Amino acid sequence: MCKNISFFIVKCYNLNMVIDVENIYSKSFDELVTFFEGIGEKKFKATQVFDWLYVKRVKTFDEMSNIKKNIIDELKKKFVIGDIKLDSVERDVEVNKYLFTLADGNHIESVLMRHDYGTSICISSQVGCNMGCHFCESGRLKKVRNLTTGEMIEQILKVEEDIKMRITHVVIMGIGEPFDNFDNFKRFVEIVNYQKGINIGSRHITVSTSGLIPKIREFASFPYQVNLAISLHAPNDEIRNKLMPINKVYPLEDLMKEIKNYIKTTNRRVTFEYILLDGINDSEECAQELCDLVKGINCYINLIPYNETNNLGYKRSKKDTISKFYDIIKKRKINVTIRREFGTNISAACGQLRSKKEDI
Repeated sequence: MCKNISFFIVKCYNLNMVIDVENIYSKSFDELVTFFEGIGEKKFKATQVFDWLYVKRVKTFDEMSNIKKNIIDELKKKFVIGDIKLDSVERDVEVNKYLFTLADGNHIESVLMRHDYGTSICISSQVGCNMGCHFCESGRLKKVRNLTTGEMIEQILKVEEDIKMRITHVVIMGIGEPFDNFDNFKRFVEIVNYQKGINIGSRHITVSTSGLIPKIREFASFPYQVNLAISLHAPNDEIRNKLMPINKVYPLEDLMKEIKNYIKTTNRRVTFEYILLDGINDSEECAQELCDLVKGINCYINLIPYNETNNLGYKRSKKDTISKFYDIIKKRKINVTIRREFGTNISAACGQLRSKKEDI
């Protein structure tokens, strides 16, 4: 009898023996090489398996026709192909929003966006979130658990299967704080970037953090040129403390110092995400403070019109307020854009589709 008793391992009990069966999508190429060498096989078997998984996109081990049956049997003992199921899709002209059910019954979301430069997907990294940002739908429930690397990978594979085309850009900015799931995030990037894997260039991958300083420091030495985005959303500690509890642990002065060190180490530009909330952080004074905060930093400011939900009391800033805010930053010769809106006809806010499903 088999039952799922952990978050990412299926424990199968038979005559008091326990066998761990892991999602094979959680394994990097090097980890599969180690597996095959451990059972006395050549490492090129890892190349064959990666080809079946990420190029041919098979659903079962039995479809791997160039691999001997005894090796297939070993794979079946150790791995399963996939842990998540597509629950539902909401579709709009330029965006699809996907709800997935995990093996343990939890739910996560992904968002596909169509751009003139390609297709991008925003994926989740956790079930729930411990950051507790007051304006964020996905943070209304505390973190249940981290997603495995495989559960992150599968979001891309399932969406590509649905749209029948290749995804060109990945953003880890959905439900959860990616830097609170750092090890699985790193393995995810390795698989996504690997030529024999999903094969998306590292510069087409962006990770967003609310400001976990120790992980930003560690990320600076990460050997992949992944883009870093900071969920800023306020120009000073007073406002940010009210919106984002993480700021009480890592205040702006410390965060900005770490960002400067990151840029010095990597020579890469940082994006500051700034959701505009009516009457909270959208005044002309706030715009000037924001300019002063990022002065001299190699950065890009992404102004985001807020997606309102029924469960949170915040309202989006008015159009003319957003325009004035943008103009102030532009006049200070800082790179700034207003993010193009997606999904106004569907459950656009991060975590909103999951909330509907779970009625929270």
